[in-house]
Amino acid sequence: MKYTLPSTPDSYAVAVADDFAAGGAGVPVLDVDNASRSYPGEPPVQALREVNLTIGQGELVGIVGPSGSGKTTLLQLMGTLDRPTGGRVQITGLDVATMADNDLSYLRATRIGFIFQQFFLAEHATVLDNVADGLLYAGVPLKQRRQRALDALDLVGLAQRPHARPTQLSGGERQRVAIARALVGHPAIVLADEPTGNLDQATGQSILALIDQLHQAGSTLVVITHDHIIAERMPRKVEILDGHIVADTGPAAPDDCRLRPSASFVQPPVSGHHSAFSIADDPS
Repeated sequence: MKYTLPSTPDSYAVAVADDFAAGGAGVPVLDVDNASRSYPGEPPVQALREVNLTIGQGELVGIVGPSGSGKTTLLQLMGTLDRPTGGRVQITGLDVATMADNDLSYLRATRIGFIFQQFFLAEHATVLDNVADGLLYAGVPLKQRRQRALDALDLVGLAQRPHARPTQLSGGERQRVAIARALVGHPAIVLADEPTGNLDQATGQSILALIDQLHQAGSTLVVITHDHIIAERMPRKVEILDGHIVADTGPAAPDDCRLRPSASFVQPPVSGHHSAFSIADDPS
């Protein structure tokens, strides 16, 4: 199968976005500034109302709210899948509203990782190809895509199954493949939408443990959930209701002040490098 790789970005600013993602000049990874999103209707539907949210490099944030609260709309704005009708959204210092579509697509492909509840894996493709395809629209050559995919699979504990197909995997293993795909491009931020929603409790706990480990290794992650128990275990919890942020525990506090995981969760030890993130006792 032949793929057409994207052209290089139109804007020099996008080409140097890596500098911002690395924390250049103190620029946050994500900055939602007084952002609103309304949809046409009589009267118009106001999904988000003047939301402010800043996320720094290395944070792990849980965004929680009931159905219809605006959390999905906020996710779409943070992921540059939609644009605000008021205010602005900046990713690694770049204002989404001012960017050409080609620049925005390149930014999304290189700076943002997505993890979805439904996994969205190609069942006809191998695990390796599913992860490597996460780099396809970033213009990475095939050999490099596959090597980086192997590294990402090692990161999530699936180094031994690169040639398996999704239909041969458990639900937990499929979500690990999806996480590897989100991480393979070394994004500035990873957005996880209900990452345990299709998993049993034990498997869901193992996925949350993996997210904890990735955070400890320096990844910036946002978990969107309706479950307050999941949100409470995050170092930072943001609550959204009726299109407003109604609570925010703020930037992550020192370790001894952070919100602690639920009592039923035992944090696995972390040591060494990528391979340390594997969870050998994954019940999935």
